[in-house]
Order: sequence, then C-alpha cells, then structure tokens
Amino acid sequence: MLVLLGCGVVANVALVRTKGFNGGFLMVNIGWGLAVFAGVVVAYASGAHINPAVTLGLVANGATEFGNPAMGTTVAVSFLSVITYIGAQLIGAIIGAVLCWLAYKQHFDEEPEPANKLGVFSTGPAIRSYGWNLVTEIVGTFVLVFVVIGFGRNGDASGLAALGALPVALLVIGIGASLGGPTGYAINPARDLGPRIAHAILPIKGKGGSDWSYSWVPVVGPIIGGVLAGWAAIFALPILG
Repeated sequence: MLVLLGCGVVANVALVRTKGFNGGFLMVNIGWGLAVFAGVVVAYASGAHINPAVTLGLVANGATEFGNPAMGTTVAVSFLSVITYIGAQLIGAIIGAVLCWLAYKQHFDEEPEPANKLGVFSTGPAIRSYGWNLVTEIVGTFVLVFVVIGFGRNGDASGLAALGALPVALLVIGIGASLGGPTGYAINPARDLGPRIAHAILPIKGKGGSDWSYSWVPVVGPIIGGVLAGWAAIFALPILG
C-alpha cells in the first residue's frame, strides 16, 4: 500500500498525459505522506514498521519485541524476526511497484524520457555526490526514526504504529518538504530497492537503466540513520523529557 500509493503519486506527476502531470514536488510530498498513512493503517497489527530503517532503529534502541501487544500480535526480537520483517517489507515494495506500473501502463508507454520512468520507482540525487547524498539520507532517516521512537515511549505498539497513522503521515510530509530536495528522500531501503528491482525486471517500454551505481545510497544511508537514531534516543530522549 505504501509503495503503490507513493510511487503512484510520482507517476501522476512525472509521466506525460496524466491528470496530475507537473503537479510539483509538494504534491509528491503530500502523496507520499498519505501513502505512509495508508501503510500504517493496514499494517497496524505488526507494528507497521514498513521500513527496514525503522526495524533496525528499534533493535538499536533495545526493543525486545515487535508488533502490537494490545492486539496480541507480538513476536520476540531475534535474527529471524528481523530478517522476516525486512524480507516482508522488500517483497511488499516490489509488489506495490508492479501494481503501480499496471495502473499507469499506458502512460509509461507514452513517456519519452527513461529518467522519468525510473524516477517513478526509485530515488535519485539532484546533484550526484555520493558522500553528500549519503549524508542527506542519514539525516532524513534519523529524524524519522528518532521521532517515531520518541512518540512510541508512551504507546504499546512498536514501529510507526506507535506514532499513529496521521502523525507519521505529517512527519513524512515534513521530512520531504524540508529535507527531500537533494535526494528525493528515500528514508527507507525497501521503498527504494524493491521498486528498483521491479523497474529492472518489468517489460517497461524504453525504460533505460536502473541506476545501480546509486542504488546503495538509499539503502546504506537510511540504515545508518535509523541505527544512529535508535542509539541516540537511548540517551537523548530521557534528557529531552
């Protein structure tokens, strides 16, 4: 749901002859925020991590279980549960990207620019500088995970469900509007890698390459940012109140 609606708003803005063509970056920010809202709502029982950076950030923060105790849907944190969560996030992202392509199939066929087609599926930098692009993704994901953990101290669920669907949607819109300009704010390894894999395997007319040389940035950056936020929250949040 996250990737279907998130990639969908990019397709609506970027591909020719859509109703939302040239809708602008703010439309993309709002669309992605509402995509997160939908993803959190439907994944509430699992804790609605929907993001490997959130999952790993919670582990770094000392979480002992994932899920929603109020719903009786918790599992112990272990290597197996972490891998299961991340695997599910990646599979879901691939499926969402495929469904987005099906919804916009005719517009992908009409779009002349390969870069616009790839941009529907994955992020790319406005100025390519791998080191600084990495810093941007680290900072953006740090904000996401730090705030999620901050809200979650007073809740039962883990992950984005602890924050609640509407607040996390607004948080993602804020991150996109404030920090999304340099890289398109992946802030989620599965959100970028899953659709990039879909782009590589789907029979998209005139799609060009999948920009694998950049693909590590929106994976490594969010993981670092999420883990750093988890560690920092242990010490900083008690001080901040």
